[in-house]
Amino acid sequence: MAGWLIDLLPQRSDWDALRRAPGRDLVAGITVAVVALPLALAFGVASGMGAQAGLITAVVAGALAAVFGGSNLQVSGPTGAMTVVLLPVVHQFGRTGVLMVGLLAGLLLIGMAFARLGRYVRYLPVPVVEGFTAGIAVVIALQQVPAALGIADAHGEKVWSAAADAVIRFAGHPHPAPVAVAAGVAALMLLGARWRPVVPFSLVGIVAATLLAATMALPLARIGTLPAGFAQPSLSFLDWRALPGLLPAACAVAALAALESLLSATVADAMSVDERHQPDRELFGQGIANLVTPVLGGVPATAAIARTAVSVRAGARSKLAAFTHAVALAGVVLLAAPLVSRIPMAALAGVLLATAVRMIQAASLLALVRATRRDAIVLVLTFAVTVFFDLVTAVAAGIGVAVVLALRAVARSARLERVPIDPGDRHAEEQALLDQHIVAYRLDGPLFFAAAHDFLLQLSDVADVRVVILRMSRVSTIDATGAHILDDAINRLRRRGIAVLLSGVDPDHQQVLSALGAATLRGDHLVFADTPAAIDHARHLLHIDTTDPTPQPDAATAR
Repeated sequence: MAGWLIDLLPQRSDWDALRRAPGRDLVAGITVAVVALPLALAFGVASGMGAQAGLITAVVAGALAAVFGGSNLQVSGPTGAMTVVLLPVVHQFGRTGVLMVGLLAGLLLIGMAFARLGRYVRYLPVPVVEGFTAGIAVVIALQQVPAALGIADAHGEKVWSAAADAVIRFAGHPHPAPVAVAAGVAALMLLGARWRPVVPFSLVGIVAATLLAATMALPLARIGTLPAGFAQPSLSFLDWRALPGLLPAACAVAALAALESLLSATVADAMSVDERHQPDRELFGQGIANLVTPVLGGVPATAAIARTAVSVRAGARSKLAAFTHAVALAGVVLLAAPLVSRIPMAALAGVLLATAVRMIQAASLLALVRATRRDAIVLVLTFAVTVFFDLVTAVAAGIGVAVVLALRAVARSARLERVPIDPGDRHAEEQALLDQHIVAYRLDGPLFFAAAHDFLLQLSDVADVRVVILRMSRVSTIDATGAHILDDAINRLRRRGIAVLLSGVDPDHQQVLSALGAATLRGDHLVFADTPAAIDHARHLLHIDTTDPTPQPDAATAR
């Protein structure tokens, strides 16, 4: 247990990574801090807790998750997905309810880390991850449409509806300045990255847009006045009597934080060359961040894919970038609020639009679409649900459909194949009798709930035979449904006077059959170690039947 706890704590390798490219990490941290500032303010307001809470979350959670988390590239803070869960809590329990939900979610995340649940995200299908990533890129782009068009109060419950409202209102009263600024910053980033990848063109674009707006007095919306200072640490919000009512929301927040953080870390790994995050450590880091942030007045936090993508694209190589982002935001809150308040929102929209474009890997998406129809369906479904609904629903739908399609493919791989019986040195007359009355079937693949029904239909169609031998040595797995279907098929054949023998049953499969009391193991001489033994017993049954003018099945066959 002690060793496992040590594995969750910061490692020496973290500090070794800091020496790779500290200059690039510092630039990336400052760049993402500039992008994160308005987002932190907006998400704080959207959660119902105010802009100050958003900034506190970005600083405190950003620093703690960077130090204790399991990804070198992850940037954490308040996110839009989290506001959907928090708003009902604010309305029902007030600000103290949100703070307590954050603390409970932190405890749950730490519990997930100790339970080693983080590794299971590795089993997410690639089409789900790629569809989710592409969907998030579209959502990020749609979120920037109002700011890029200069519409400050676009209405809509979903990002696409708000973007549509902004477009309609812009068409009625167009003003080109914000469009030009957003497009210019985005173009500078996209083209500059090809020309000089090491130059932080996002920061260059923001500075240029701010200076241009100031010198030419362009009619652009700016960030505006920032709150200064931080809240004093306090645990006065704790009210354990409200625990039963807050626990469902805390579970939802913890699940969302875990899912979004681990998927964000996976996306960050895919955007880099040699990075691999540690999922359990990432859960632990997010748990620590959410445990401390409410004490200082912040809202629940998680890794932010948009900010992580900005950091990676700006050249981040280690945790220093995310930590620098948190320190820079703290410095902005305390020292540089008047300067940052002049940054045009359209310039930040341009940064995120370029980031969204660079998140979409067109070649990878096309390869998955062309690979198999199953992968294409999962990818498109996950993408569409991410854009039109939300992250958690998209991942659940993508995984659910992927599992169903995979089970369908596995079920189709199961075969019931008629195979010839080796006659050995038997006489021609006996061989003719065997060909007429004995048939052997070989089962290949899994015999489970998704494949069992087809097996029943095929086996029930057997006709003109007296003995059926089922060769089970190639059955890869069998579950309760498969065992019951096998039992049903054998009983149907027996009622028609056909004896059924099994050969080569795996001991584990035989244990399943025994535990369920399947008829295949009732009576004597029904299951044989190999096919030759089953053939000998089948011939014995036929010899008994053919010597009696009114043949009676033996006891085993009659059952």
